Amino acid sequence: MGLPGIVTKLSQIVRKLLILKGRTLEMRLGIIGLPQSGKFTIFKALTGARGINSEEGIKKGDQLIATVNVPDERVDYLTEIIRPKRTIYSRVEYVLPPKMMDSDHAKRGKEDIVFSAVRTCDGLIHVVKNFQLFGGLPATPEEDFFKLESEMILADLMVAEKRIERIKSDEKKGKGVNIEELSLLNRCRDILSEERPLRDNTEIAVSPLLKGFTFLSAKPMLVIANNSDEDEAPPKMPHIPKDIDVMVVRGKLEMEIGEMEPEEAREFLSAFRIERSLIDRVIKRSLAVTNLISFFTVVEDEVRSWTVTKGTSAIEAADLIHSDMKKGFIKAEVLPYDRLVRYGNFSGAKKDGHLHLEGKKYIVQDGDIIRFRFSV
Repeated sequence: MGLPGIVTKLSQIVRKLLILKGRTLEMRLGIIGLPQSGKFTIFKALTGARGINSEEGIKKGDQLIATVNVPDERVDYLTEIIRPKRTIYSRVEYVLPPKMMDSDHAKRGKEDIVFSAVRTCDGLIHVVKNFQLFGGLPATPEEDFFKLESEMILADLMVAEKRIERIKSDEKKGKGVNIEELSLLNRCRDILSEERPLRDNTEIAVSPLLKGFTFLSAKPMLVIANNSDEDEAPPKMPHIPKDIDVMVVRGKLEMEIGEMEPEEAREFLSAFRIERSLIDRVIKRSLAVTNLISFFTVVEDEVRSWTVTKGTSAIEAADLIHSDMKKGFIKAEVLPYDRLVRYGNFSGAKKDGHLHLEGKKYIVQDGDIIRFRFSV
């Protein structure tokens, strides 16, 4: 196993240990981009000064990791009417890989390390430069996007071809092989050889058999156009695929605002016509592109938000909370958040029949407030 594989494996082990300790990291986003695109600026803008050299931040060599709460006004409302002892928000982990090298010297190996750092992420935030440095060349955001996209496609192609070779070698030795896996990998190779990302093919991108390969170009992506302080205009990127979400961020400005005291920050947000903080905007768009939704659990001493993939069943949601809930699952009591808001309390919503019982196959909806009945 090469260095990239080792890094990926270690990351998977760390995530499992965090989950076992009860610190569930529901969403993990990797921040990528070409040199001087402003990735570090965006990272600091998202995490504020707390992101680095604090208990919320972890520094591993040149790699930076920060975990922040997902702002959610629904959790705030539930906390207000329940008055629990503690409130737990969903969390998002941002991963900033080591810097890419500008020179070609040892570039391949450096890119492998960079890409390995984000392979286990749920989605990617691709930062493209859309500002001109004093005396520098004009920004080329679309060109920069496709340059890094091509590098990810090439990295994926190498992974697919290496695995195909291994399967064929095992077949020649008389070992059992997974024909379906081989067929899917061949399709991956065909798509990548045409210089197309795997996210173009939904079946391939979400295939459980291919999940372990952590293909970069299969991951959902949010593109951040990093503009100068005074520039609110979106970049001209006519050839970017329509399914790629692009948002404009004035990175340096928002990084500085993120480090201000709340009162001062509000004044600057208003002065620069920024309606919501960067983390609010990015997380909302990130949840959308990664196909994630939130549900809530409420007990006397705790209000908690959980993030799951759209299409998650009640039994799978119960397992996320605790394996005993899955084993002894009986029913799920479900109350939609908007119904609670309409009545202002649980008893009124329940009295009018808005709290309903669901079985294992019920598909969790965004905003569901769920109490799982189980017996072990």
